[in-house]
Amino acid sequence: MSDFRIGQGYDVHAFGDGDHVVLGGVRIAHDRGLLAHSDGDVVIHALCDALLGALALGDIGRHFPPSDPRWKDADSRQFLRHCQALLAGRGWRLGNADVTVVCESPRIGPHAAAMQANLSSDLGCDPDAVSVKATTTEGLGFTGRREGIAAMAVALLVRA
Repeated sequence: MSDFRIGQGYDVHAFGDGDHVVLGGVRIAHDRGLLAHSDGDVVIHALCDALLGALALGDIGRHFPPSDPRWKDADSRQFLRHCQALLAGRGWRLGNADVTVVCESPRIGPHAAAMQANLSSDLGCDPDAVSVKATTTEGLGFTGRREGIAAMAVALLVRA
């Protein structure tokens, strides 16, 4: 068995009616909301998919299917804590994770440290093991047209 595993994740949600978005467990005032079954937290959803992928346990939809009413408007931080329990239960811990949010707005920089604090808290690791950053698509594609928001994540797991 290897002493490390790598997983990657990606998530997208369209904008809809609302006055805020939730990213990395942080509520951010915005002129639009996100269309989703849960809270639509693309940061956490992408990170969960990276963790689950590294464990070869499928994706977030397998663990928290949108067809299940229990997850309607759910706080995605509970999904991340579930993934952490799976890691620990299988003898793994997070080495580091890197998340990139892709959007024209809202601005991520002012909230990145709070997201990092939430993610590291839920994953039981030092904040410097989790990176949260953002980029735009320079007006191109669905994020450039401000139709939605996306996030990509990569996670390195190491033996506990």
